Amino acid sequence: MLEALEGYPDAHFVEDTAVITPDLAVITNPGAAARQGEQLTIAETVAGFRPLKHIQPPATLDGGDVLMIGTHFMIGLSDRTNEEGARQLGDALAPSGHTWQTIRVGAGLHFKSSVNLVGENVLLTAEAFADREELAGYRRITVPTVEDYAANTLLINGRLITPSGFPETRARLEALDLPIIELDTSEFRKMDGGLTCLSLRF
Repeated sequence: MLEALEGYPDAHFVEDTAVITPDLAVITNPGAAARQGEQLTIAETVAGFRPLKHIQPPATLDGGDVLMIGTHFMIGLSDRTNEEGARQLGDALAPSGHTWQTIRVGAGLHFKSSVNLVGENVLLTAEAFADREELAGYRRITVPTVEDYAANTLLINGRLITPSGFPETRARLEALDLPIIELDTSEFRKMDGGLTCLSLRF
């Protein structure tokens, strides 16, 4: 549990401040000016667990735009992550044998607002991403447009953590035969936040 970070109302969305792999932690350079500085406190915390690399300006990168699938990374290009940020992240990952690609986000705050890994080679996507060429090769489960928010579902330790109140998405996830935990995220949603935003996974 991290201490409150006064002066940074978005700081509980810690995912945006770092990208953590089995080999290293890449400290981001958040794309929103109001969040500049959050990453410095996270760097102090994760330095005890991983070697660090840092995204340098003018590059911007938010962790919410980065989806790790095994050794491959999908990096969303959004209002918060630019092409230089994606390139710097890719350069940091390459020595460990990781591959990467960029995907333009278009709609939604971050890439993982719309696309998340929910099983082996299975992606949960918002309808806007259902037919994206970049996702070819993955099985896709699409959430209904009225339940787009539920695309931000987290797979961790063989369980799916999904926001409550989205029955059709839950029904589709049940086909994966994994334990499902529903959580009330209504307060986080008011700040455009979702489940993946709230933690850094090691």
